[in-house]
Amino acid sequence: MPQMVRLTTHIPASPDKIWQELQTSRLLQYVARGLVRFVPAGGKAFPDVWTEGRYKAWLLLFGFFPIGWQVIGLEFPPSDGQHKRLRDNGCGWLIRTWDHLITIAPEGEGTRYTDEVRIDAGWLTVPVTLFARVFYAHRQRRWLKLANSGFDYQG
Repeated sequence: MPQMVRLTTHIPASPDKIWQELQTSRLLQYVARGLVRFVPAGGKAFPDVWTEGRYKAWLLLFGFFPIGWQVIGLEFPPSDGQHKRLRDNGCGWLIRTWDHLITIAPEGEGTRYTDEVRIDAGWLTVPVTLFARVFYAHRQRRWLKLANSGFDYQG
């Protein structure tokens, strides 16, 4: 039975800035750092700026424990004028469905940022869903750190 995780936070930066950063592979590596490292499979680096398509990556828990591979299936659903979205309709070694939708929208002086993911991993769905809650909370904390540093990726 598929499970859902939904986490929202306020990021003190403009939606345009968040959208610009969201489309870069360096952001994925930054927000996941410390928990998961994504290593491009097939000997090619991730593009600097994502385009729609499927990207295979090896996943390393805490940066060094191999935990399999995942397909990052990127799509850019149409904007409704206020909300911009990026969708990763992926799957992995143990995960049948990892359908992750990121939504950004103006909120006060900043941006409302939402991660929503639907997960189906068979008998592993519950533990994978628990991990996803930790993972997306970690990512949102890293987003806040990055925005508060003026988008200094070295800090």
